[in-house]
Amino acid sequence: MRIPLVLLSAIAAVALAQPPRPVRVVSPEVHPDHSVTFRYRAPAAQKVTVNREGGQPLEMRKDEGGVWSVTTPPLEPDMYGYTFNVDGVNVIDPVNPLMKPNLLNTSSMVAIPGNNPWDAADVPRGVLHHHFYRSGVVGDQRDFYVYTPPGYSKGKKYPVLYLLHGFSDDASGWTAAGHAHVILDNLLAQGKASPMLIVMTLGYGAPEILRGGFRDAALVKRNYDKYREALFTEVIPEVEKSYRVSRDRKDRAIAGLSMGGAESLYVGLNNLDRFAWVGSFSAGGLPGATPAEAFPSLDQSANGKLKLLWIACGKQDGLLQSNNKVDAELTQRGVKHEYVLTEGAHTWLVWRRNLAVFAPLLFR
Repeated sequence: MRIPLVLLSAIAAVALAQPPRPVRVVSPEVHPDHSVTFRYRAPAAQKVTVNREGGQPLEMRKDEGGVWSVTTPPLEPDMYGYTFNVDGVNVIDPVNPLMKPNLLNTSSMVAIPGNNPWDAADVPRGVLHHHFYRSGVVGDQRDFYVYTPPGYSKGKKYPVLYLLHGFSDDASGWTAAGHAHVILDNLLAQGKASPMLIVMTLGYGAPEILRGGFRDAALVKRNYDKYREALFTEVIPEVEKSYRVSRDRKDRAIAGLSMGGAESLYVGLNNLDRFAWVGSFSAGGLPGATPAEAFPSLDQSANGKLKLLWIACGKQDGLLQSNNKVDAELTQRGVKHEYVLTEGAHTWLVWRRNLAVFAPLLFR
């Protein structure tokens, strides 16, 4: 069959009229010296910056193709959350599938590999289990994660760390952003930690706190009280029914970051019949106007029950002063504890390191 010359000419004209396909944007691009180039296509934008976790915003430059870019100085090996700000609006990187989930401010992530505890290595790996259930306490559908260590099937009973996320995170925070399961895999392979289960729950007893924040003292207390009730009556019983875990308080720890750190202190220190190990990373938002109101019955008698009370905060964290007050209150009451100050602000760059230091201290 012959195609008429006129038709061929028309087809060629249409093909020539099509605009050229834009060059594929690569972002982020990690260079051998650990600098990173971020790129974002926005031909009509007037100003674009990249906002990186732990760093100052960097202004980006637009090329003739409408692609904005900037290259950072060399960065320390780590995992960094970031967003683009396009004419005042924060957006994720549309060409990067690596995400840091968050209920209020989702961001993209870039990993710079190095010899860090959260970098996946060629070691025996544990298993992450994802559970779903309806909470009768809170009245919603929710989830929690359980990490079982390598060799879990061999039959012993394990201690448990209940690990809590921060405000605006969800139950996946400690795995998606914190890489808690990878940290434990690596620590266990190096003989630095005791085999344990980690249970990572949804930390909202009053989910409306996501709208109201911490301005309403009654809402904050309800959030923590209902979380404790759900933990004690729903999550812990299910874990102890479904997994080979010890029910001895000496084999149970609770720790968390930010809101989860405050929950860990509030729940753990007011329930020493259930927990012998308590950890707090950059705690914020304790119920009550002062730490004294959060722990009304806490005194020196706690020293006979606590195996470890470990509190950490970054020196550049906006919550440093509130953590100093907790430290002072515990000291005044004669409650033994470790107070660890590190470099860093209120970021996952600090909390992953906190967990890598805290976990080896447990269940020894």
